[in-house]
Amino acid sequence: MIRTAALLLASAVLPSCAPVDALNASIATDGMRIDQDIRYQPGAMGLMDVYRPAHASEKLPLVVFIYGGAWRSGSKAMYRFAAVPLARAGMVVVVPDYRKVPDVRFPEFLDDNAHAVAFAREHAAEWGADPEQLFLIGHSAGGYNALMLGLDPHYLADAGLAPHAVKGVIGMAAPADFLPLDDPDTIAAFGNAPDPALTQPVNFARPDAPALLLLHGDQDDTVYPRNAVALSRRMRAVGGEVAFIRYPNLGHIGLVTALAPLFEGRATVREDIVTFIKK
Repeated sequence: MIRTAALLLASAVLPSCAPVDALNASIATDGMRIDQDIRYQPGAMGLMDVYRPAHASEKLPLVVFIYGGAWRSGSKAMYRFAAVPLARAGMVVVVPDYRKVPDVRFPEFLDDNAHAVAFAREHAAEWGADPEQLFLIGHSAGGYNALMLGLDPHYLADAGLAPHAVKGVIGMAAPADFLPLDDPDTIAAFGNAPDPALTQPVNFARPDAPALLLLHGDQDDTVYPRNAVALSRRMRAVGGEVAFIRYPNLGHIGLVTALAPLFEGRATVREDIVTFIKK
């Protein structure tokens, strides 16, 4: 009954605070070290949280997890349920906040995330992470942000990072090919872009891009699986490295909540991410 109630809470209105609070309350943090509100740039949203095993004996992969929320909502505090399980699997997980619509529009939220990634890599050794093993993960709009940072090298370059600094990108239910802009959220975030084509990850597929892992539920009616299909086809066409996993009977929110131990039996999302990073 507790599991069913939590599932209903998590899948109904994430990222509404109360359901996420209930899900986060189910996450044990023993053996974890959590450093909150580390500043990476000025402003109320220029903060990040860092999750890591308390007693790691070797340098761990550095993972920057970028949350979603249609580029207009969300906060780092809501994603303990995702960060702790990944940290338990042997990673240092960084969850940054970033500015959103209506305070900013494309490409400012990408600039914020690029600076968060650069800051995390610069401080990786202090947290027990290996800066040479840098990975980006994002869900939904966060998956879009992660893919754009990995595929269009100028964002990280502007933040002081070479394109090869990122070893891999995991896009979870990520919008990758969504022109024309036909809903209020994408219009608000991208409607002022001078060239809409430059907002689309699929247009930046390249053979020397970081390895991509695209994860999607086949019941996702928020970001349709065709986004992952289009990007994976384009990456293969140009000779890039990409893997695409499509989970049966899984929707948009179910994909990310499957990271939590309470729901890990629904799909092998966490295991697939860990396998990709270790490979």
